[in-house]
Amino acid sequence: MSSLRTRLFRAIALIVLLCVAMTFAVGLVLTRRAVDSATLKDLAHQADLIAGGQSKALSPLTHLPDLKPYLARQHERYLTRDSALPASARRALARGKPAQGTLVLNGQDSFFAARRVHGKPFVLLRPKSASTASLTPFIYSLLIAALASGALAALVAFLLARRIALPVRRVADAARSLARGTRPDPLPVAGPAELATLAVAFNDLAEQLARAREAERSFLLSVSHELKTPLTAIRGYAEALQDGAIEPEDVAATVVAEAARLERLVGDLLDLARMNRTDFGVHPTEIDLAEVAEDAVRRYEQQADVFGVSLVAVADGPSPAIADADRVLQVISNLVENALRLTPRGGEVRVIAAPGVLRVEDTGPGLEPEDRERAFERFYLHERYGRERPVGTGLGLAIVKELVEAMGGTVEVASEPGRLTAFTVRLAMPERAPAPAA
Repeated sequence: MSSLRTRLFRAIALIVLLCVAMTFAVGLVLTRRAVDSATLKDLAHQADLIAGGQSKALSPLTHLPDLKPYLARQHERYLTRDSALPASARRALARGKPAQGTLVLNGQDSFFAARRVHGKPFVLLRPKSASTASLTPFIYSLLIAALASGALAALVAFLLARRIALPVRRVADAARSLARGTRPDPLPVAGPAELATLAVAFNDLAEQLARAREAERSFLLSVSHELKTPLTAIRGYAEALQDGAIEPEDVAATVVAEAARLERLVGDLLDLARMNRTDFGVHPTEIDLAEVAEDAVRRYEQQADVFGVSLVAVADGPSPAIADADRVLQVISNLVENALRLTPRGGEVRVIAAPGVLRVEDTGPGLEPEDRERAFERFYLHERYGRERPVGTGLGLAIVKELVEAMGGTVEVASEPGRLTAFTVRLAMPERAPAPAA
């Protein structure tokens, strides 16, 4: 199968060839007309000279035979009758006017120039074939010009076809790279409007596909992170039960609760797969944040004991809010898990509940002022402190922000490095609820 560049070159070359051939043909016709006109004009001028000389002679037209050798060298001859002339030329001569043109005499096409000398016709003839020799140099010149034009046009056609095909080839190469899973460099937006539009459209497609792949990757990381949290709680309680450190009833209650959350998470994943989405839904209801805080503390108290960290829930009473209970527990679980991981042995982590507010405080190393603004970006803290602190995957805080905003709330961080770090989640409250704590 021939390439686009080859097809373009052939098409352009064929069009140019036809144009050159047409130009050569038209030029040949126009040149022939110009040569015939010049020949006729020269013949008329020569007839005027001879007629003028003969009109001054004592015996007009009697010395014409002396001119035959000179006329023969120019393939010319003369007549002293007008019977062979066209009717229009004879009428012009009858009125004493000159006449010139073409005629056929004895089967030969000729130019003629007729003059009247003392009432007698004088006709000078030159065959058209004699002008062919004058036309030959022009034909050669036209042919050379046509060949030169054709060669130049072929070169231009090749370069033009290459220029048109190059952006298309770039798009094809980039598409193959995209199909292999490699993100290609952005295509240069250049060339005609159609090719530039093609490059822009492909760049947009590649960018959207890259964002989709990144969203899918982030979603899978988020899912794995969220699956790990209930599994960790189940494992912790199972190990505590195995060691005889906790009552079976408590373990059963925790396992049932965590299994229900896992069931909901798996159900969400199935729903998202059916809807081709990459985010989780929320179902806001009126909940008590104090209960959520106690639930989170109960989930991680075994892990806190292993770390040697004090984990407590603090609430002055009911703390109503409008939110999704399971999503709020995910948020607090992520914050508590991060706090336990960073707080040194002997430190303290507190989960404080108030109307519309949940706050997780820890006595860990904290965050520098420049890190607080970017604390909720995916992987930022992992890349920033991954070699210095026992940080997680770098997704926990990003998930916290996404879930809180999905519930119509806000999350912020305040930190005094080395002393206290506090993550505060603010959620909507039901009507007539007490004002939230500062």
